[in-house]
Amino acid sequence: MYYDILKAIKDTLSEDSFVNTVSTGSIYDFDLKKQTMFPLSHIIVNNVNYNSNVFTFNISIIFADVVDISKEEVVDYFVGNDNLHDIHNTQLMVANRFLDLFNRGDIRKDGYELTGTPSLEPFDDRFENGVAGWTLTFDLVVKNDMTIC
Repeated sequence: MYYDILKAIKDTLSEDSFVNTVSTGSIYDFDLKKQTMFPLSHIIVNNVNYNSNVFTFNISIIFADVVDISKEEVVDYFVGNDNLHDIHNTQLMVANRFLDLFNRGDIRKDGYELTGTPSLEPFDDRFENGVAGWTLTFDLVVKNDMTIC
């Protein structure tokens, strides 16, 4: 079940043209190799709640890209001299497509169902490597196929 969920999420993310790398692990595993081809989507399983016939997985996905800072003088203080707005726009759309595919795509046939309201939190300059983007957090309900026998 755990492997299948991670694979389903990875496969869905890998189909997006604005995702070059998909990784998984804790927040401390985010781009440790420093050789990542950005944009990156990093999957984190926060916790799992058991309720007899179903498991509810609480999952976060970090959608990130590298911030490029121009050496040119800042002319427009609203836009600034970097691509931060572009990253937030693009990675928000990646998260949106992921949710749409996961909500309406073939994935539902596998018994996975989004529940509740997913949340998206923007970030910039969160990690050492100067990346920005969004963190999507959502709950995924999965049927418990384990039998007592």
